[in-house]
Amino acid sequence: MAAAVTDPLSQIPPGETSVSATPPEPHGFQPGKEAVRGGALDFLRFLASLLIVVYHYGAESPMRIERFGQVFSRGFLATDFFLMLSGYVLGRAYGGSVIRGHISTPRFWARRAARVWPGHLVVLAMLAVLVLVLNTVGTDAHKPSRFAWDQLVTQALLIHAWGFPSDGWNLPSWSLSALIVCYALFPFFWRVVSKVRHAWLLPIAAAVILGVFEIIARKVFHHALPDLQFQFGVVRALPLFILGVCLARVVDMRWPSETAAKALLWGGIALLVVTQPLDRYALPDPWLFDAPSLLAIAMIVLGAGRLPVKHPRGWIEEGAKLSFALFITHIFVGVIYWSAVHKLIETVPIGIGWQWLMWLAGFPVAYGAAWLFHTYIDQPIQDRLQPLLRKSS
Repeated sequence: MAAAVTDPLSQIPPGETSVSATPPEPHGFQPGKEAVRGGALDFLRFLASLLIVVYHYGAESPMRIERFGQVFSRGFLATDFFLMLSGYVLGRAYGGSVIRGHISTPRFWARRAARVWPGHLVVLAMLAVLVLVLNTVGTDAHKPSRFAWDQLVTQALLIHAWGFPSDGWNLPSWSLSALIVCYALFPFFWRVVSKVRHAWLLPIAAAVILGVFEIIARKVFHHALPDLQFQFGVVRALPLFILGVCLARVVDMRWPSETAAKALLWGGIALLVVTQPLDRYALPDPWLFDAPSLLAIAMIVLGAGRLPVKHPRGWIEEGAKLSFALFITHIFVGVIYWSAVHKLIETVPIGIGWQWLMWLAGFPVAYGAAWLFHTYIDQPIQDRLQPLLRKSS
Protein backbone atom coordinates (compact mmCIF):
# COMPACT_ATOMS: atom_id res chain seq x y z
CA MET A 1 0.00 0.00 0.00
CA ALA A 2 1.72 3.11 -1.12
CA ALA A 3 0.33 6.22 0.39
CA ALA A 4 1.95 9.49 1.07
CA VAL A 5 2.69 11.87 3.79
CA THR A 6 3.71 15.27 3.72
CA ASP A 7 5.97 16.94 5.75
CA PRO A 8 3.98 16.59 8.82
CA LEU A 9 6.16 18.00 11.40
CA SER A 10 9.23 19.10 9.72
CA GLN A 11 7.78 22.57 10.17
CA ILE A 12 9.32 24.33 13.15
CA PRO A 13 6.90 26.03 15.55
CA PRO A 14 6.60 29.81 15.21
CA GLY A 15 9.07 31.75 17.27
CA GLU A 16 11.80 29.13 17.03
CA THR A 17 14.72 29.06 14.65
CA SER A 18 14.48 26.73 11.72
CA VAL A 19 17.15 24.09 11.25
CA SER A 20 19.78 25.91 13.23
CA ALA A 21 23.20 25.14 14.53
CA THR A 22 23.71 24.19 18.16
CA PRO A 23 26.63 24.81 20.55
CA PRO A 24 29.37 22.23 21.03
CA GLU A 25 28.14 18.84 22.20
CA PRO A 26 29.75 15.81 23.84
CA HIS A 27 32.89 14.27 22.36
CA GLY A 28 34.08 17.61 20.98
CA PHE A 29 31.91 17.72 17.89
CA GLN A 30 31.03 21.17 16.63
CA PRO A 31 27.70 21.46 14.77
CA GLY A 32 27.62 23.04 11.37
CA LYS A 33 26.53 26.49 10.38
CA GLU A 34 22.95 27.62 10.64
CA ALA A 35 20.77 26.31 7.84
CA VAL A 36 18.74 28.82 5.88
CA ARG A 37 15.24 28.30 4.56
CA GLY A 38 14.50 28.53 0.85
CA GLY A 39 17.21 26.09 -0.24
CA ALA A 40 17.48 22.61 -1.73
CA LEU A 41 15.64 20.74 1.04
CA ASP A 42 12.71 23.14 0.94
CA PHE A 43 12.58 22.81 -2.84
CA LEU A 44 12.55 19.02 -2.57
CA ARG A 45 9.78 19.25 0.01
CA PHE A 46 7.77 21.34 -2.43
CA LEU A 47 8.30 18.82 -5.26
CA ALA A 48 7.48 15.88 -3.01
CA SER A 49 4.24 17.50 -1.90
CA LEU A 50 3.29 17.93 -5.56
CA LEU A 51 4.01 14.26 -6.21
CA ILE A 52 1.77 13.34 -3.27
CA VAL A 53 -1.17 15.25 -4.72
CA VAL A 54 -0.51 13.81 -8.19
CA TYR A 55 -0.51 10.34 -6.68
CA HIS A 56 -3.74 10.80 -4.72
CA TYR A 57 -5.54 12.66 -7.52
CA GLY A 58 -4.23 10.31 -10.20
CA ALA A 59 -7.17 7.94 -9.76
CA GLU A 60 -9.50 10.78 -10.81
CA SER A 61 -7.80 11.35 -14.17
CA PRO A 62 -9.55 10.40 -17.45
CA MET A 63 -7.11 7.48 -17.74
CA ARG A 64 -4.56 5.96 -15.35
CA ILE A 65 -1.58 8.31 -15.33
CA GLU A 66 0.77 5.42 -14.56
CA ARG A 67 0.57 4.73 -18.29
CA PHE A 68 2.66 7.88 -18.84
CA GLY A 69 5.42 6.79 -16.45
CA GLN A 70 6.05 4.64 -13.39
CA VAL A 71 6.98 7.74 -11.39
CA PHE A 72 3.27 8.62 -11.10
CA SER A 73 2.71 5.48 -9.01
CA ARG A 74 5.51 6.34 -6.61
CA GLY A 75 3.73 8.38 -3.97
CA PHE A 76 5.25 6.09 -1.35
CA LEU A 77 8.69 7.50 -2.13
CA ALA A 78 7.46 10.99 -1.24
CA THR A 79 6.18 9.47 2.00
CA ASP A 80 9.60 7.96 2.70
CA PHE A 81 11.23 11.31 2.01
CA PHE A 82 8.98 13.18 4.42
CA LEU A 83 9.31 10.59 7.17
CA MET A 84 13.08 10.77 6.83
CA LEU A 85 13.07 14.57 6.62
CA SER A 86 10.94 14.85 9.77
CA GLY A 87 13.64 13.04 11.76
CA TYR A 88 16.35 15.13 10.12
CA VAL A 89 14.72 18.51 10.79
CA LEU A 90 13.83 17.72 14.39
CA GLY A 91 17.39 16.56 14.99
CA ARG A 92 18.82 19.78 13.62
CA ALA A 93 16.27 21.99 15.38
CA TYR A 94 16.04 20.34 18.79
CA GLY A 95 19.08 18.09 19.15
CA GLY A 96 21.27 20.58 20.97
CA SER A 97 18.45 21.66 23.28
CA VAL A 98 17.72 18.05 24.20
CA ILE A 99 21.36 17.30 25.06
CA ARG A 100 21.81 20.47 27.12
CA GLY A 101 18.48 20.07 28.89
CA HIS A 102 17.13 23.38 27.58
CA ILE A 103 13.88 21.67 26.58
CA SER A 104 12.35 18.98 28.75
CA THR A 105 10.84 15.87 27.24
CA PRO A 106 7.26 16.80 28.31
CA ARG A 107 7.69 20.29 26.86
CA PHE A 108 8.97 18.83 23.61
CA TRP A 109 5.99 16.48 23.43
CA ALA A 110 3.59 19.34 24.08
CA ARG A 111 5.06 21.40 21.25
CA ARG A 112 4.87 18.53 18.81
CA ALA A 113 1.29 17.70 19.79
CA ALA A 114 0.30 21.35 19.47
CA ARG A 115 1.78 21.43 16.00
CA VAL A 116 -0.08 18.31 14.81
CA TRP A 117 -3.45 17.99 16.47
CA PRO A 118 -5.22 21.34 15.98
CA GLY A 119 -4.97 21.44 12.19
CA HIS A 120 -5.69 17.74 11.93
CA LEU A 121 -8.83 18.03 14.09
CA VAL A 122 -10.10 21.06 12.19
CA VAL A 123 -9.83 19.31 8.82
CA LEU A 124 -11.31 16.08 10.17
CA ALA A 125 -14.27 18.01 11.60
CA MET A 126 -14.74 19.81 8.27
CA LEU A 127 -14.66 16.48 6.48
CA ALA A 128 -17.23 14.95 8.85
CA VAL A 129 -19.58 17.92 8.41
CA LEU A 130 -19.16 17.73 4.64
CA VAL A 131 -20.05 14.03 4.55
CA LEU A 132 -23.08 14.65 6.80
CA VAL A 133 -24.29 17.47 4.55
CA LEU A 134 -23.85 15.42 1.39
CA ASN A 135 -25.71 12.49 2.94
CA THR A 136 -28.49 14.80 4.20
CA VAL A 137 -29.15 16.25 0.77
CA GLY A 138 -29.17 12.78 -0.70
CA THR A 139 -25.81 12.89 -2.46
CA ASP A 140 -23.17 10.45 -1.29
CA ALA A 141 -19.64 11.71 -0.83
CA HIS A 142 -17.28 10.70 -3.60
CA LYS A 143 -16.24 7.11 -2.78
CA PRO A 144 -18.55 6.95 0.29
CA SER A 145 -17.11 3.61 1.48
CA ARG A 146 -14.06 5.54 2.71
CA PHE A 147 -16.08 7.37 5.36
CA ALA A 148 -16.83 4.77 8.02
CA TRP A 149 -18.05 6.51 11.17
CA ASP A 150 -16.52 3.89 13.46
CA GLN A 151 -13.04 4.98 12.30
CA LEU A 152 -13.57 8.66 13.11
CA VAL A 153 -12.65 8.46 16.81
CA THR A 154 -9.32 6.68 16.28
CA GLN A 155 -8.44 9.20 13.57
CA ALA A 156 -9.30 12.12 15.86
CA LEU A 157 -7.07 10.64 18.58
CA LEU A 158 -4.29 10.01 16.05
CA ILE A 159 -3.89 6.40 17.08
CA HIS A 160 -5.09 4.86 13.83
CA ALA A 161 -1.58 3.81 12.74
CA TRP A 162 -1.08 1.90 15.98
CA GLY A 163 -2.92 -1.21 14.83
CA PHE A 164 -6.40 0.26 14.38
CA PRO A 165 -8.14 0.30 10.97
CA SER A 166 -7.21 3.49 9.13
CA ASP A 167 -8.19 3.16 5.49
CA GLY A 168 -10.72 5.97 5.35
CA TRP A 169 -11.52 9.60 6.13
CA ASN A 170 -8.41 11.79 5.90
CA LEU A 171 -6.41 8.88 4.60
CA PRO A 172 -2.84 10.30 4.61
CA SER A 173 -3.12 11.24 8.29
CA TRP A 174 -1.91 7.73 9.17
CA SER A 175 1.58 9.18 8.89
CA LEU A 176 0.81 11.82 11.52
CA SER A 177 -0.35 9.03 13.81
CA ALA A 178 2.87 7.11 13.18
CA LEU A 179 5.03 10.18 13.69
CA ILE A 180 3.45 10.87 17.08
CA VAL A 181 5.25 7.75 18.29
CA CYS A 182 8.47 8.88 16.61
CA TYR A 183 8.28 12.27 18.31
CA ALA A 184 7.72 10.64 21.69
CA LEU A 185 10.93 8.65 21.20
CA PHE A 186 12.99 11.44 19.63
CA PRO A 187 14.77 12.62 22.83
CA PHE A 188 15.91 9.04 23.45
CA PHE A 189 17.03 8.61 19.83
CA TRP A 190 19.05 11.83 19.91
CA ARG A 191 20.82 11.00 23.15
CA VAL A 192 21.84 7.64 21.67
CA VAL A 193 23.19 9.02 18.37
CA SER A 194 25.02 11.80 20.23
CA LYS A 195 27.22 9.18 21.87
CA VAL A 196 28.53 7.90 18.52
CA ARG A 197 32.05 9.25 17.91
CA HIS A 198 32.44 8.41 14.21
CA ALA A 199 29.96 10.02 11.82
CA TRP A 200 30.20 7.33 9.15
CA LEU A 201 28.90 4.72 11.62
CA LEU A 202 25.51 6.42 11.90
CA PRO A 203 24.25 5.83 8.31
CA ILE A 204 25.44 2.23 8.55
CA ALA A 205 23.60 1.71 11.85
CA ALA A 206 20.46 3.29 10.38
CA ALA A 207 20.67 0.99 7.35
CA VAL A 208 20.91 -2.04 9.64
CA ILE A 209 17.85 -0.85 11.60
CA LEU A 210 15.96 -0.34 8.34
CA GLY A 211 16.89 -3.87 7.27
CA VAL A 212 15.66 -5.29 10.57
CA PHE A 213 12.32 -3.52 10.20
CA GLU A 214 12.04 -4.79 6.62
CA ILE A 215 12.47 -8.35 7.91
CA ILE A 216 9.87 -7.72 10.64
CA ALA A 217 7.42 -6.35 8.08
CA ARG A 218 7.81 -9.42 5.89
CA LYS A 219 7.81 -12.04 8.62
CA VAL A 220 5.06 -10.58 10.82
CA PHE A 221 2.87 -8.63 8.38
CA HIS A 222 3.78 -10.44 5.14
CA HIS A 223 4.46 -7.24 3.20
CA ALA A 224 7.45 -5.11 2.29
CA LEU A 225 7.69 -1.94 4.39
CA PRO A 226 6.21 0.44 1.76
CA ASP A 227 3.30 -1.98 1.24
CA LEU A 228 2.23 -2.25 4.88
CA GLN A 229 -1.38 -1.51 5.69
CA PHE A 230 -1.82 2.01 7.00
CA GLN A 231 -2.89 0.73 10.41
CA PHE A 232 0.68 -0.53 10.92
CA GLY A 233 2.21 2.79 9.93
CA VAL A 234 4.36 3.01 13.05
CA VAL A 235 6.38 0.02 11.83
CA ARG A 236 7.03 1.79 8.56
CA ALA A 237 7.75 5.22 9.98
CA LEU A 238 10.16 4.39 12.82
CA PRO A 239 13.20 3.21 10.79
CA LEU A 240 12.89 6.09 8.31
CA PHE A 241 12.57 8.63 11.11
CA ILE A 242 15.62 7.12 12.84
CA LEU A 243 17.55 7.36 9.57
CA GLY A 244 16.68 11.07 9.39
CA VAL A 245 17.84 11.58 12.99
CA CYS A 246 21.14 9.84 12.19
CA LEU A 247 21.66 12.06 9.13
CA ALA A 248 21.00 15.15 11.26
CA ARG A 249 23.68 14.08 13.71
CA VAL A 250 26.07 13.41 10.84
CA VAL A 251 25.58 16.96 9.56
CA ASP A 252 26.05 18.33 13.09
CA MET A 253 29.45 16.59 13.09
CA ARG A 254 30.34 18.41 9.85
CA TRP A 255 30.58 15.24 7.85
CA PRO A 256 31.06 14.79 4.97
CA SER A 257 32.96 17.68 3.41
CA GLU A 258 30.99 20.15 1.30
CA THR A 259 32.65 18.77 -1.85
CA ALA A 260 31.57 15.25 -0.94
CA ALA A 261 28.10 16.52 0.00
CA LYS A 262 27.66 18.01 -3.43
CA ALA A 263 28.65 14.70 -5.00
CA LEU A 264 26.18 12.89 -2.72
CA LEU A 265 23.37 15.26 -3.67
CA TRP A 266 23.82 14.94 -7.43
CA GLY A 267 24.66 11.24 -7.18
CA GLY A 268 21.45 10.67 -5.22
CA ILE A 269 19.40 12.57 -7.80
CA ALA A 270 20.99 10.56 -10.62
CA LEU A 271 20.35 7.26 -8.81
CA LEU A 272 16.72 8.21 -8.17
CA VAL A 273 16.19 9.13 -11.82
CA VAL A 274 17.78 5.92 -13.05
CA THR A 275 15.66 3.69 -10.81
CA GLN A 276 12.28 5.27 -11.57
CA PRO A 277 11.65 3.66 -15.00
CA LEU A 278 11.89 0.22 -13.33
CA ASP A 279 8.68 -1.68 -12.74
CA ARG A 280 8.82 -2.42 -9.02
CA TYR A 281 6.37 -5.29 -9.20
CA ALA A 282 8.07 -6.93 -12.19
CA LEU A 283 11.32 -7.37 -10.26
CA PRO A 284 12.04 -10.63 -8.41
CA ASP A 285 11.72 -8.72 -5.13
CA PRO A 286 10.37 -5.16 -4.53
CA TRP A 287 13.41 -4.52 -2.31
CA LEU A 288 15.53 -4.43 -5.48
CA PHE A 289 13.71 -1.19 -6.25
CA ASP A 290 13.12 0.03 -2.70
CA ALA A 291 16.73 -0.24 -1.47
CA PRO A 292 18.41 1.90 -4.17
CA SER A 293 15.53 4.38 -4.04
CA LEU A 294 15.91 4.81 -0.27
CA LEU A 295 19.68 5.06 -0.66
CA ALA A 296 19.16 7.82 -3.24
CA ILE A 297 16.77 9.72 -0.95
CA ALA A 298 19.18 9.46 2.00
CA MET A 299 22.03 10.73 -0.20
CA ILE A 300 19.88 13.68 -1.27
CA VAL A 301 18.87 14.58 2.29
CA LEU A 302 22.44 14.31 3.58
CA GLY A 303 23.95 16.16 0.63
CA ALA A 304 21.37 18.96 0.58
CA GLY A 305 21.41 19.27 4.37
CA ARG A 306 25.19 19.54 4.57
CA LEU A 307 25.51 22.22 1.87
CA PRO A 308 24.98 25.88 2.83
CA VAL A 309 22.12 27.75 1.18
CA LYS A 310 23.91 30.47 -0.75
CA HIS A 311 20.93 31.86 -2.65
CA PRO A 312 17.71 31.33 -0.66
CA ARG A 313 14.50 31.83 -2.58
CA GLY A 314 11.42 33.20 -0.90
CA TRP A 315 8.99 31.37 -3.19
CA ILE A 316 10.66 28.05 -2.35
CA GLU A 317 10.34 28.72 1.36
CA GLU A 318 6.68 29.70 1.02
CA GLY A 319 5.96 26.64 -1.12
CA ALA A 320 7.56 24.37 1.44
CA LYS A 321 5.62 25.99 4.28
CA LEU A 322 2.39 25.03 2.52
CA SER A 323 3.34 21.35 2.46
CA PHE A 324 1.74 20.59 5.85
CA ALA A 325 -1.46 22.43 4.98
CA LEU A 326 -1.57 20.73 1.59
CA PHE A 327 -1.06 17.35 3.22
CA ILE A 328 -3.99 17.60 5.60
CA THR A 329 -6.42 19.45 3.30
CA HIS A 330 -6.08 17.92 -0.17
CA ILE A 331 -8.34 14.94 0.60
CA PHE A 332 -11.06 17.29 1.90
CA VAL A 333 -10.71 19.47 -1.19
CA GLY A 334 -10.72 16.38 -3.39
CA VAL A 335 -14.03 15.14 -1.95
CA ILE A 336 -15.68 18.42 -2.95
CA TYR A 337 -13.95 18.95 -6.27
CA TRP A 338 -14.01 15.42 -7.63
CA SER A 339 -17.59 14.80 -6.49
CA ALA A 340 -18.63 17.87 -8.51
CA VAL A 341 -16.47 16.96 -11.51
CA HIS A 342 -17.70 13.38 -11.75
CA LYS A 343 -21.33 14.46 -11.31
CA LEU A 344 -20.86 16.95 -14.13
CA ILE A 345 -19.27 14.35 -16.41
CA GLU A 346 -22.17 11.97 -15.70
CA THR A 347 -24.81 14.55 -16.66
CA VAL A 348 -23.20 16.57 -19.44
CA PRO A 349 -21.32 15.24 -22.50
CA ILE A 350 -17.75 16.46 -22.00
CA GLY A 351 -14.87 15.66 -24.35
CA ILE A 352 -11.69 13.98 -23.18
CA GLY A 353 -9.69 17.18 -23.65
CA TRP A 354 -11.93 19.13 -21.28
CA GLN A 355 -11.83 16.25 -18.82
CA TRP A 356 -8.04 16.48 -18.74
CA LEU A 357 -8.25 20.26 -18.22
CA MET A 358 -10.63 19.76 -15.30
CA TRP A 359 -8.25 17.20 -13.84
CA LEU A 360 -5.29 19.56 -14.13
CA ALA A 361 -7.36 22.33 -12.54
CA GLY A 362 -7.58 20.20 -9.39
CA PHE A 363 -3.96 21.00 -8.52
CA PRO A 364 -4.19 24.81 -8.33
CA VAL A 365 -7.48 24.33 -6.47
CA ALA A 366 -5.70 22.11 -3.91
CA TYR A 367 -2.81 24.56 -3.50
CA GLY A 368 -5.18 27.52 -3.22
CA ALA A 369 -7.16 25.77 -0.51
CA ALA A 370 -3.93 24.87 1.30
CA TRP A 371 -2.86 28.53 1.25
CA LEU A 372 -6.21 29.64 2.66
CA PHE A 373 -6.05 27.01 5.40
CA HIS A 374 -2.45 27.87 6.30
CA THR A 375 -3.06 31.62 6.30
CA TYR A 376 -6.43 31.88 8.01
CA ILE A 377 -6.68 28.74 10.17
CA ASP A 378 -3.46 26.86 10.90
CA GLN A 379 -1.06 29.80 11.35
CA PRO A 380 -3.42 31.81 13.56
CA ILE A 381 -3.94 28.72 15.76
CA GLN A 382 -0.17 28.28 16.07
CA ASP A 383 0.31 31.98 16.81
CA ARG A 384 -2.01 31.57 19.79
CA LEU A 385 -0.79 28.19 21.02
CA GLN A 386 2.97 28.52 20.91
CA PRO A 387 3.26 31.57 23.24
CA LEU A 388 1.04 29.75 25.73
CA LEU A 389 3.31 26.72 25.59
CA ARG A 390 6.39 28.88 26.14
CA LYS A 391 4.79 30.55 29.18
CA SER A 392 3.81 27.24 30.72
CA SER A 393 7.23 25.68 30.26
